[in-house]
Amino acid sequence: MALSDVKCRNARPTSKLMKLSDGGGLQLWVQPTGSRLWRLAYRFGGKQKLLALGSYPLISLAEAREARDTAKRLLLRGIDPA
Repeated sequence: MALSDVKCRNARPTSKLMKLSDGGGLQLWVQPTGSRLWRLAYRFGGKQKLLALGSYPLISLAEAREARDTAKRLLLRGIDPA
């Protein structure tokens, strides 16, 4: 299920890392400390990788989606976005 800005803003930390998925590998990690970090999970060269996109709300949901789409275009051309 796609994320909304309200869901990102209202995500409360728990005792464990919480990963909220937006689809296409884009995730918002809500850490126990309260920080919220954008991560992109993808495969390149047969290996699972993780790309840090920045923190929320410094990087908005729309900007994170744009960064995900840019990274996916690079992957289609055989370029590792990391």
